[in-house]
This record gives sequence, C-alpha cells and structure tokens, in this order.
Amino acid sequence: MLLIPAIDLRGGQCVRLKHGPEEEVTETVLSEDPPAIADRWIEAGARRLHIVDLDGASSGAPANADAIREIAARHPHLTLQVGGGIRDEDTAEAYLAAGVDYVIIGTRAVGTPHFVRDLCIEFGGHVMVALDTREGRVATDGWSKLSNNDVLDVARHFENDGVEAIVFTDIERDGMLNGVNVEATVALAREINIPVIASGGVSSLDDVRKLCAARSDGVLGAVIGRALYEEHLDLGEAQQLVDSLSE
Repeated sequence: MLLIPAIDLRGGQCVRLKHGPEEEVTETVLSEDPPAIADRWIEAGARRLHIVDLDGASSGAPANADAIREIAARHPHLTLQVGGGIRDEDTAEAYLAAGVDYVIIGTRAVGTPHFVRDLCIEFGGHVMVALDTREGRVATDGWSKLSNNDVLDVARHFENDGVEAIVFTDIERDGMLNGVNVEATVALAREINIPVIASGGVSSLDDVRKLCAARSDGVLGAVIGRALYEEHLDLGEAQQLVDSLSE
C-alpha cells in the first residue's frame, strides 16, 4: 500500500488547511520552498506525492505550475499525482509532458463528466478523479456545494470512462486528525474495480494498519497531510509498518 504525502500549494508556498465549516478554514504556511518539502518526504521514503494547486482549484487555471514542474524535474523517477485547476486538455497535457504521472480531476469531473471521458481517451492511464463526499454525497467547488449525486454511482460512471483510480475524501475527516473513514473507503472500493486512494483523516499507525488490511478490497493507498506536518505520524516508521505487513 502506498503512503502518499500531500503538498498543498498556494501563492507559491506549501500550506496546510484545516477544514471546519467554510468560514472556519484556517491556513498555515509550512514552507516558502515547495520543492524542499518534496525533497523531505522523498528522503523519508515516499514513493509517490500528491500535489494540489489550491489557487488553481479556486480560479480554474494553474497558478503553481512552476513549483510542480520543478519537483517533477528534480525527481524524474518519482510518481506524482497532481490536481487543482485542471479544467482543459491543454493543462493536463502540459503537466504530463512535464513529468507528472497522473492528473486528478475534481470539480469539473462532476460538473462536466464528458470532460473526464475525453481525457481518458486522449491520456489513457494517466487520469484520476477526486470525489469529496459528505454523508455519501459528492461535494464540489471547494466543498462549498453538496450535490445530490451518490458517490458510488459517480465512481462507477468514471470507472466506465476509464479512470485509473478514485481519490476518496470524507470531508468531515480531512485535516481533523480524528481517524480515516475506513468503512466508507472500503465500501466504495468493494463496489468498483479500479483502485481507491483514501484521503482525509489519516493520523496514526492504527489508521495505516486498518488501510493495509483493506488492500485486498481495492484500497491502493492513503494521502496523508496534517498528521505528517504536525509529526503525529512519522512517514519512515509508517512505511516500515506497511512494508512489514506486505511481506
């Protein structure tokens, strides 16, 4: 199973958001040098990174592409999955040409589903969809809108379109350090035939153990953010646990 450190970018900096209700979102600047943060996680044993352009997600166009390209250039053999502001084929193509392995489509995937299908035709094997959910329904637009779309129905639709994986976030757990929603993650993974990557709430080795136990159900890995940056979870120790459970 993959442990995937998250790097959230805003204004050229690496930041961490703590989500409550929209008006209670708080932001902490972690570093003014995002490539150095990538170096840190790679040195700790990361085999993949999850990078989100928060400005791009808000504006609909890439805003931190330079930092992402620099990370890709520094580490050409590292797997990178990138989301935020990927709203057209040119942006997806530019990231993939720069060395990004997977582009992650979020809001536009739900609002314009045929866009994902078109991307999968053009860039097969390199497209993921992020599904942010609350109480089984898909949220969009930075979690500010809750749709009537059932997460399983949406995931099946994108599976049929040819996406490589679903990045599944329980938005009530993200950034809160209160444990990953293993049950909902596994329930989704069991019902589709493409991998699911858990995101949101991973905070302890116990969470890692639970997710490792779900590998056979289709859980590929976990995106981890706040727990790593606040040192509630040591990436090297967690990776050793994963490796031992894989033997």
